[in-house]
This record gives sequence, structure tokens and C-alpha cells, in this order.
Amino acid sequence: GYAFYESRNLLEGPVIVIDEPVTGATFETPVTNIKGRVKNIVHISMNDRPISIDEQGNFLEKFVLSNGNNVVKVAAEDRFGRAKVVMVDILYNQPNEPLVYDDTNKNYNQ
Repeated sequence: GYAFYESRNLLEGPVIVIDEPVTGATFETPVTNIKGRVKNIVHISMNDRPISIDEQGNFLEKFVLSNGNNVVKVAAEDRFGRAKVVMVDILYNQPNEPLVYDDTNKNYNQ
């Protein structure tokens, strides 16, 4: 019984949980955090770029959003080569107003 209990993580394979954001979330700012946790992994990446985890398996990465739909792919692999991929779809609605006010094109008739 104890041996099975101790080996359950080996049998389970990689585990990925994305805590924030949830699929379908909508943002009005161009940068967000991707927050989650993993276990039973030796390699992890976000959109094919390696990321770091802490000793408890937590990760927190900044993600720059493009206008419209964005897909975040978190992939991990365990020491036996088993892979797991979790995808999150999020939406960024870019504001219509300019970030910097430009009045150089105004016609000043006097």
C-alpha cells in the first residue's frame, strides 16, 4: 500500500494547473500575468519559451497581449518523456482612444 502511495506521482505524469487567467477572460490592458502550478515535471514552457518555477512548483509569468484573441500554451514534460499541454484562450480589447494625444493636425483658424 505505501509503495503504491509513494509511486502515485510517477504514474500520474505531468500536472499543469493554470490559476489565472481563466479561458474566456477579457482584458483592457495589454499585459497580464499567467499564474499556475505544476508537479511531476522536468521541463516547462509557455508558448514554446522555457519558464521558471519555484520549489513548490508555482509559476508567474508576464504575458503581452495582442489585440483580439490570444492563446497561451503551457507545456510540460516529466522525466519519462510524458507530455501535458494546457491552453488558455483570452481576449484583449484594445482601447480606441490614442495613448498619446496628438493635436498637430488641428487647423487653428483665427
